[in-house]
Order: sequence, then C-alpha cells, then structure tokens
Amino acid sequence: MIRRLLREPLVHFLLLGGLLFLFFAWQGGTGGPGSNKIVITRGLVDHLATGFTRTWRRPPNEAELKGLVDDYVKEEIAAREAVGMGLDRDDTVIRRRLRQKLEFLLVDETGAAPPTDAELQAWVDRHPETFRVEPQIAFRQVYVRPDRRGASARADAEKLLAKLRAAGPDAVTDRVGDASMLPREQPLEPLREVARSFGQDFAEDLAKLEPGKWTGPVESSFGLHLVLVRERVAGAMPALSEIRPLVEREVLAERRKAELQALYERLLAKYTVEIARPKAAPAPASSTGGSGSQ
Repeated sequence: MIRRLLREPLVHFLLLGGLLFLFFAWQGGTGGPGSNKIVITRGLVDHLATGFTRTWRRPPNEAELKGLVDDYVKEEIAAREAVGMGLDRDDTVIRRRLRQKLEFLLVDETGAAPPTDAELQAWVDRHPETFRVEPQIAFRQVYVRPDRRGASARADAEKLLAKLRAAGPDAVTDRVGDASMLPREQPLEPLREVARSFGQDFAEDLAKLEPGKWTGPVESSFGLHLVLVRERVAGAMPALSEIRPLVEREVLAERRKAELQALYERLLAKYTVEIARPKAAPAPASSTGGSGSQ
C-alpha cells in the first residue's frame, strides 16, 4: 500500500510543495495570502532580468530592473489581496488555469519517449483518411443549356462535340456553347472542389473520363457539358517520411490524452461525487377526446 502511494505523481507533487513551503518559511519567505512580508530573493531578481534579456536581447539597466521588481511586488500584493477577499473562488478562468498547471505538473511530457516508426505507422493505419492526398483533376468544359435549347439540347450537344473533337484538345471554345458563370478552364484542383461547383454526380463521371479527349455530354444540375480532361492525379497515401512531424504531433496528443484520462481516474478514486439530477417534468395529461359533460 505504502509503495503504491509513493509511486503516485500527486503524492510527489504534494511532498515537493510541502518541502518548498518549509524551506521558504525557514528562509523567512513570502508567506501565505495573509502574510504582510514580501521577500525578493536574488534568484527571483535574476529570473526577472533573464526574462527581460530574452525579450529585448539585452540585459536591463538599473532603472529597468527596479521597474521589474516594483511590478512584481505590485503583482504579489494584488494576488494576496485578491485571494484574501476570496476573488479566486468560483472564477472559471482561474479554475481552468489551475487545472492547466496541475496537468502540466503531473503529466510529464518531457520525459516521454519519442514515438517509434512502428507506433507512427500504426496510427496512420488507424486513421487512413487524415493525411491522404485527394484525387485532383484539371479540365475544360463547354456548356449547353437545356432550358434554352429545349428538346434539341442533346442533339445540339452531339453536334458541338463532333466539332470539338475535330478541332482537338486545344480547340478555341470562347464562342462555342452557351454562356454561363461556370469556368470554361478549370485548373488542377481536388475532386471535392469540383463536386462543390458542379455537383457530386458530375465529379464522379468526370473522374472516369479518358484524358486528352473531348467527351460528353456529361450531365450536371446545371445542364449538359462537353468535357476534356487535361490532367488527373490519383489520390494516394504519402510515405511516413513525408508526414512524420504531423503524425508525431497527433501521436503525442493522443498519448497525452490517455495519460490525462488515467490521471483523473486515479484522482477520482479519492472523491465522492454527488450529482443532483433535475426533477423530471410531469407528463402532460392525456386528452380523452370527449366533449365534456352533457
């Protein structure tokens, strides 16, 4: 039992806090919120000067160092007075900050071993869509409006298709087909973006077409299209070496989440949690459907 307690990170944290409290009390330290004594140690002054140097790329002069110390004293006074007045209680921001500090102290990320290649690859295998490169496509299109051409729309499209095939992949299309807000030349982009502009069915049909050849008519929610696929890039999963930093970040985040969950499960065993459930609303009275007394 004692050995298990000694392995608890929370016990280490409390013991360290107790030792620091005794040390500062022996040194005549700053005391608690009710103390009227503030001691500025040499180490604290060096810490303030180091922070200034890191920010401004030079050490502070005497006036600047005095300003840093004065600000610290004001902050210490304000913190003690606020705690003494109970301003730290029932404050969501302060509670969240305390939680962050506790988690930072009790979940040691610096000592964690870096993920191995096997661990990283296993994460990628469990989340194959996270880093998959989407299929991309570039194409040209000529639009034929059924609401304008009526019953002859498809026959007109077939005639235009024959002319385009005769002109070849670089056919001039400025005066061919019907005007619309849709782009005639679509540069290489993910198939998902094509579906967003032209519709999912159009994008799926487009992905099946042979590149370099005018084809159609292909239907969309707008009408009919004569299409030439210029370039198509298949979707693929990048090699681990190409995405290693991104995968490593995800693995470490997942690992930290698991460690935090285990931490709170251990701490929760010390507490009894009582939750007052809201009373259930009364069920509405059933209607008899009658017309009342006669």
